[in-house]
Amino acid sequence: MSATTLRSDAELVPATGHSGFGGLLRSEWTKIRSVRSTAWSLAALVIVGVGLNTLIVGLTMANWSTTSQSAKLSYAADPTGFLGAVLSFAQVPLCVLAVLVITSEYTSGTIASSVLAVPRRTPMLAAKAVVFTVVSFVVAEFLAFVSFLIAQGIIGHRLPESLRDPANFRAVAGVGLYLAVLGLFSLAIGAIIRHTAAAVTVVIGIMLVLSGLSELLPGTVGKHVSAYLPANAGVLITHAHQEAGDLLSPWQGFGVFCLWTVLLLTVAVVLLRRRDV
Repeated sequence: MSATTLRSDAELVPATGHSGFGGLLRSEWTKIRSVRSTAWSLAALVIVGVGLNTLIVGLTMANWSTTSQSAKLSYAADPTGFLGAVLSFAQVPLCVLAVLVITSEYTSGTIASSVLAVPRRTPMLAAKAVVFTVVSFVVAEFLAFVSFLIAQGIIGHRLPESLRDPANFRAVAGVGLYLAVLGLFSLAIGAIIRHTAAAVTVVIGIMLVLSGLSELLPGTVGKHVSAYLPANAGVLITHAHQEAGDLLSPWQGFGVFCLWTVLLLTVAVVLLRRRDV
């Protein structure tokens, strides 16, 4: 038996000793940071997101003198509402990256090596989820707070907004919370479907299309269904104040979104244990 064969066989033996879950976390972190496209995608997400938000706020303030009074009152009612531009832009690329974290291994076939190295599949999925959630949370919070501070400088005295206001701080921090859970939500769907294009289609369908269609349902039924859908409930955490028509408070809505995510992760774990690689 050659030395190369011995080395290959040794690499296939499951890790033991002190590696444990910490070793899995380091492994998943290495996977993410070693793929240049992921790092560049996250950097582009921040740069373009901040730039887009700055442009929209700048144009809005340039036309402030001709803005209707009703529009000004709408801005004043939710002074962090302009961060909606950041959310609208950031959702789709973040969902795609989250799906790719798991589906790329199925596409390339490296999932077989991962499962062989970690026969207990749940810790492997948990490590992927933890690492990507932490990365997306840090990136999203940086995006949100930088966008807010730049916008605050442009807006000046026109709107009474400050991070010293607990509601404003929670809304800005909520952008990072929402996007981090959205990434975890997308990763769970990727683990369930295991095909990149199909998983991305399902995520976008749930987050964008389904939310809009639910509003077409008649009466209070449509209102309640719409309120408890993942996207509609989760995004409430990014609002500084609860609107009159909202059935859920910001934290309640975020809790509903987290419950949807936990449900999908549970399904992903069950399927990961039962399926062949």
